[in-house]
Amino acid sequence: MPARTGRPPKISKADIVAAAHRVIEEDGVDALTMRRLAREVGSTAMALYHHVRDKEGLLLLLLDDYAHGKMPRPENLPEEPAERIVAVAKAMRDGLASCPWIVDVLRSDDLLSVGGLWYPEKIVAAAVKAGLPTDAAVEVYRAVWHYTLGEISSRAAAARRRDRGGDTYRERVFAELDAEEFPTLAEIGPRWETLTAQDSYERGVRALVVGLLP
Repeated sequence: MPARTGRPPKISKADIVAAAHRVIEEDGVDALTMRRLAREVGSTAMALYHHVRDKEGLLLLLLDDYAHGKMPRPENLPEEPAERIVAVAKAMRDGLASCPWIVDVLRSDDLLSVGGLWYPEKIVAAAVKAGLPTDAAVEVYRAVWHYTLGEISSRAAAARRRDRGGDTYRERVFAELDAEEFPTLAEIGPRWETLTAQDSYERGVRALVVGLLP
């Protein structure tokens, strides 16, 4: 079969974004390289550089695409500052939870999407409205952000464990707890997985916010 000659097919940013999502869904964000992406779109790595300069630029492109297309932004937010922050935080959690790989990218605090700044803007403004100085309002956002990241990461990890099937190490530990040393946990033990699988995010973030606001 003769080798293909001529220019590689023309590609668009939409092609790149779609192919990048396929790679991440199949093999994770670490597998996303310019060479792998070029194979996915049937082009060359050099052709990709007309759209993104490197992997960091590619991740920024994906973050922007996700922030503008899939992250929910509630229109009718509560006027009361604490409830407004809770509503924004819940929308942020719901959007990110459907795409856990983004949490791994954002965790470094190095990359962010301008489109994603809607969430800290609303949270910091509400905290200032509640009477906090700006520095303390930013601390409220940081606390909410880290709580949200931890909740998403732990649930994603638990889902992967459940998908593998069989008893988890945690289940075995709780099943064999010494009732004299850990009486409360031993009593809860059989229900631990069920209890910790419940969605308590809204209740937890509300308690956090109420405790931080004046």
